[in-house]
Amino acid sequence: MGLGAFPGTDPHFIGMLGMHGTYEANMAMHECDVLICIGARFDDRITGVTSKFCPYAQVIHIDIDPASISKTINADIPIVGGAKQVLVELIKQLDQTELKVDKKALDAWWKTIKSWQSQNSFAYEQKKGLIQPQAAIEELYKVTNGDAYITSDVGQHQMYAAQFYHFDEPRRWINSGGLGTMGFGLPAAMGVKLAFPDKDVACVTGEGSIQMCIQELSTCLQYDLPVKIINLNNRYLGMVRQWQEFFYEKRYSHVYMDSLPDFVKLAEAYGHVGILVENPDDLHDAMVEAFKLKDRTVFLDIITDQEANVYPMISAGKAHNEMDISPLQQKVQASLKAKGELV
Repeated sequence: MGLGAFPGTDPHFIGMLGMHGTYEANMAMHECDVLICIGARFDDRITGVTSKFCPYAQVIHIDIDPASISKTINADIPIVGGAKQVLVELIKQLDQTELKVDKKALDAWWKTIKSWQSQNSFAYEQKKGLIQPQAAIEELYKVTNGDAYITSDVGQHQMYAAQFYHFDEPRRWINSGGLGTMGFGLPAAMGVKLAFPDKDVACVTGEGSIQMCIQELSTCLQYDLPVKIINLNNRYLGMVRQWQEFFYEKRYSHVYMDSLPDFVKLAEAYGHVGILVENPDDLHDAMVEAFKLKDRTVFLDIITDQEANVYPMISAGKAHNEMDISPLQQKVQASLKAKGELV
């Protein structure tokens, strides 16, 4: 939810944390010796199993609500207060001390982090003739120059958007977070467009989520809210299918969307522009065309690889260093291990 608070393109940003966070962020959390938590609540998507969370760390927890401190993760140093007030005071006290950064230790820590980064935990396989959902978000990022407001629904597409769209400013990533609200994306995009009419606003969604509130396409027309809908259409309730693949031996149940409408015709019926994208070679031009139409709501129905999964993934009961990683990252790890370069 806080993506963009620290620029996503900054070399010191090591990525999102948690269940589908980067390998380097999760490993850094697991191996850190001090953890400073500012106003966060240690939800289960971040911590993994709490008994294995940051086993070597002294935890400093800053929160304005004393009931939130040590509620989930025990704080070694609890600090009650507003984030700004506390941080200003901490900086003042640091400036008054004679403590100096241990450059040697810091360099060694960054060397370790860079070795984790070199494994490219978001790497994905390119399959001939199939659009990968990750590629669609990468194209969205390129075409909008990273300057759009992005809303999302819930599922794999939500994670792909969080992983592959690099937010450099706060409050550009609008989603329902842990509430898991399918149908949130389109109404949220409409609200953002109403507030920022001169900005590009894109709703990243899936064919399951978009149908929860698809009637709001009528509201888009009525109130002239030309948002862009990026529908990653894999004909599955993707995240549920992924869990059934990982944990239920591919015994798929109630996840295949076998009664889908023609989204292009449906968008046109509401008075908007519909564009079907089935070929990877057409993805760039379709995205460019969508965002050229500044005064029109555009529904991009992008047919993606049905078997694509979100990696990394921390399964229930696992710690940050026990991630399921992609087949490509496994190959990179094996190569680094063979060279003796794996930290």
